[in-house]
Amino acid sequence: MKALSLLTIILLSFTGISQNISGVAYYESKTTVDMDNFGNREMSEDMKRQIMDRMKNYLEKTYILTFNGNESIYKEQEKLEAGAGRGGFAMMMGSFSAGKQYKNIKNNQILEEREFFGKEFLINDTLTNLDWEITKESKQIGQYLAIKATAIKPIDENDFSMARRRNRDRDRDTDKKEDEETEGEKAVDSTNNEPRDPFDEIEIPKTVQVTAWFTPQIPVGNGPGEYAGLPGLILELNAYRTTLLCSKIVLNPEDADVIEAPNKGKEVTREEYNKIVKEKMDEMRENFRGRGGRRGGRRFGG
Repeated sequence: MKALSLLTIILLSFTGISQNISGVAYYESKTTVDMDNFGNREMSEDMKRQIMDRMKNYLEKTYILTFNGNESIYKEQEKLEAGAGRGGFAMMMGSFSAGKQYKNIKNNQILEEREFFGKEFLINDTLTNLDWEITKESKQIGQYLAIKATAIKPIDENDFSMARRRNRDRDRDTDKKEDEETEGEKAVDSTNNEPRDPFDEIEIPKTVQVTAWFTPQIPVGNGPGEYAGLPGLILELNAYRTTLLCSKIVLNPEDADVIEAPNKGKEVTREEYNKIVKEKMDEMRENFRGRGGRRGGRRFGG
């Protein structure tokens, strides 16, 4: 990390305090979706609105980070929702969302609960140590001074939460050319009734830029999700289409949850879990092709 004189001065004032700090931080999560590039040209605006309404519960959430000097638990705040269920859409969206996450910064360890198509896993991994670049930019977030830091984060090829439409600029050019085709040419093309594979429509970026705003006034090297490694609690974080903003902090609470490493699910490494996800995605893709685009496939693990 690059040195910053302002940061150094502030940190000297807090030397040795981090080990005695504990707290609870609440984060509001919002994820944007580019609906202009979602689906095909035949999808109506009303249908897009319906999809967005359905996805809202997965795009706007509240998370709770319970932390001390070296450890933390990060989990979604539980809430009751009318009509919530475990249908196909809910299962699909939930399968690519992390469950409870435990971080031990001293041991460089992260334990992450995952439910993937009805099976529970516990991923045991090392923390991703990003090469943070601390900038000279700062701003006020609530009562805290926050300093900006950036990093490039590698993305796993099976992280579908980062999925985007493939070659969007090229697709726009292709759509424009199709609009200019003659009716005769379109008639020839219409003889090809092979369904378009939805997996061919998306891609996972290899890296994304992460922007974090941390406060040295709370000198713990922690933050939401898997993020850590800055000399202060991360209050705001942006990664691709998702923004996490801290809305409330309670320091040294008397009734905070006990921080314990989770033990629910089959323990696997990150590599083993990614292999399981890839095999399931390949199976779904083959089922789609084999059934002419119709829904199908076995239940995972069945």
